[in-house]
Amino acid sequence: MLFTETDPPTTATPRLIGVERVIGSARHQDRYGTHLVPGGVDTVVHAPQATAVEFCLLDGEGEEATERRFRLLVGEHGRWHGHIPEVGPGQRYGLRVHGPWDPAHGQFHNPHKLLTDPYARAIVGSLDLVPAVYGHIVDDYLRPVPGQDGRDARDSAAHVPHGVVVDDRFDDEPVQHPDTPWGRTVIYEAHVRGLTRRLPGVPEHLRGTYAGLAHPATVAHLRDLGVTAVELLPIHAKVTEPALTMRGVVNYWGYNTLGYFAPEPSYATQAAQSAGPDAVLAEVKGMVKLLHEAGIEVILDVVYNHTCEGGTDGPLLSWRGLDNAGYYLHDGAGHSHYLDVTGCGNSLDFRNQHVVRMTLDSLRYWVQEVGVDGFRFDLATTMGRKGTTFLADHPFLVALACDPVLGGRKLIAEPWDLGPGGWRTGQFAAPIAEWNDRYRDVLRTFWISDAAAVVNGGYGHDLRDLATRLAGSADMFAHSPVPGGRGPIASLNFVTAHDGFTLRDLVSYDHKHNENNGEDNRDGTDNNRSWNHGVEGETDEPEILAHRRRTIRNILGTMMVSAGTPMITAGDEFGRTQHGNNNAYCHDDESVWVDWDLAPWQRDLQATTELLLALRRRNRVLRPARFRPFDPHAFRSRPALAWFDEHGATMSLERWHDVNRRVLQMFRGGERADERDALIVINGAANPVHVTLSSDGPEFYELVWDSAWEHPDERPSTASVPAGTTLEVPELSTRIYLQA
Repeated sequence: MLFTETDPPTTATPRLIGVERVIGSARHQDRYGTHLVPGGVDTVVHAPQATAVEFCLLDGEGEEATERRFRLLVGEHGRWHGHIPEVGPGQRYGLRVHGPWDPAHGQFHNPHKLLTDPYARAIVGSLDLVPAVYGHIVDDYLRPVPGQDGRDARDSAAHVPHGVVVDDRFDDEPVQHPDTPWGRTVIYEAHVRGLTRRLPGVPEHLRGTYAGLAHPATVAHLRDLGVTAVELLPIHAKVTEPALTMRGVVNYWGYNTLGYFAPEPSYATQAAQSAGPDAVLAEVKGMVKLLHEAGIEVILDVVYNHTCEGGTDGPLLSWRGLDNAGYYLHDGAGHSHYLDVTGCGNSLDFRNQHVVRMTLDSLRYWVQEVGVDGFRFDLATTMGRKGTTFLADHPFLVALACDPVLGGRKLIAEPWDLGPGGWRTGQFAAPIAEWNDRYRDVLRTFWISDAAAVVNGGYGHDLRDLATRLAGSADMFAHSPVPGGRGPIASLNFVTAHDGFTLRDLVSYDHKHNENNGEDNRDGTDNNRSWNHGVEGETDEPEILAHRRRTIRNILGTMMVSAGTPMITAGDEFGRTQHGNNNAYCHDDESVWVDWDLAPWQRDLQATTELLLALRRRNRVLRPARFRPFDPHAFRSRPALAWFDEHGATMSLERWHDVNRRVLQMFRGGERADERDALIVINGAANPVHVTLSSDGPEFYELVWDSAWEHPDERPSTASVPAGTTLEVPELSTRIYLQA
């Protein structure tokens, strides 16, 4: 916290009890980080412009805290290395780096600041926001002092997190990955803490923890729902940004990484935290193992695009004090200003081989030692940048795809950042899949904003974009040197995510309500494509509530019949709300934790979601893994994909472009003899429409789901109808038919 001269920090600076030379050298001088070896630890640090590097052991607390320093040996290519004897698991440590202080040329060496090892396998302690954690001179309000541009001489060791030596020589059984095929994958995005903090059935001491995520009550929900993978918001060790700390809030989402090898300790049980970092790591590994035993993959949301150090006016915690000019992307040939393409103060520079190596080493560690199944790369465009230019064949992306450990894991890009030419959806190469923001926007537009316009007497868009997204976004994912491109499974189809409105809020609010974030409602996007259906926020009007529920069901139903890989945000399966906050990144309370106290309509919605996922799982025709051209020599000469209007006629060019047409039939032909054909009927009009089921498929269809049903049990006992039958389809609704 901030302090004044009359309110000093209570933590004492560790007492220095000696500076020694290291005994011997690290056995493997190309293995960065600190590792247990017989008789102590080996350490290798990258600091190419340093004049000296000290490995610092910290013991004790408060007035009893002490520090022992060991001078490392200088090696080739900027490596500093050494062997420190008689050091074991649980030992806290940090680094001090001597060298030039010349911010105008990117030099931020300051031996008064204890730095975190970028390769630390565990990190303990919190960041105290006091002037001592800054490399440059600041006042008590953390503002630069005019006329004083030198380095600050206050010691930071008592106010920053510390690395911890852990025994990472695991002797567990080899990791058994579920290896769910992409074509069967359904992703569930969740926050480790928020998912189970209020989950009945999970014991209180396990709620909001790694162990709670793998508890039988949590696993039962995931399996009953039908998801095959959990995508966890960042679990790398983090700190809260100074701006948030000064507002009295926290970084809940975790996109502010301090350690790429260390799990966030606050998500572990109190018992594990008390037992130490080895127990925290064991809990993370246990979570992964238990989810694997349930057939559920674990995908980590990872933030390799920027670090927690912020801009050059931020605290000096790790990378900036080791090699600022190398680790961070700078504007122009000089190193005085960062090129911030992330909006977070800094960006890692993937032209630098040490940034590439650190990232690949981190990814391999989480796969090989912890056992995770894949990664979702936050602001992934940054990782493919050569300065201001994005390269799909960037050396890092090529190395990622070719790596024998990583190339076979699930790799997902958030294909944009905030820099020049930052939007790159569809431009990554295999085997990387991508969050498809065009899919998100088109489904929101058709079912929400266009529906609002039509209901109020206006016009929406034509049907071309909707059909393209339903068919797997071939405009973005069918083109590559490989015939058929990456295929539809490369499209991560989502309508909501942690960032933005929940599904319930999309149909309940016209505008964001982020007042509680402390930024005067300026934060968060205004491009929500939402519709409150007549009343802003909560209401008890039955008709409005019924319309909202149907819109939610339309979106979920459309997602589950779309070619691609669906992703559900935790709680959307039963209508979770954040009360209109579309940027709830800074809250860790009941406003963001998933509320499991469900009303009857929410239980109905959960049953609907379970049915839709079961239909997708049981019917391969609803989840094509490739773009399949028409084959007249197939076992039956039906198209793989065809489009019809409300009369059952093939869609004409005029109808595709007609904004007054809001009815579409999508036919999917089974590829094998044991596959049932499917017909999806979508009525986006504000009135009931008579629809003639296409006759170009099987003779009979079975109605398996209708978005007009509040609960799947409303399905009629006799749901089989002949092809060519004309039926009245309710306004703003979706129907799924399968071959009878």
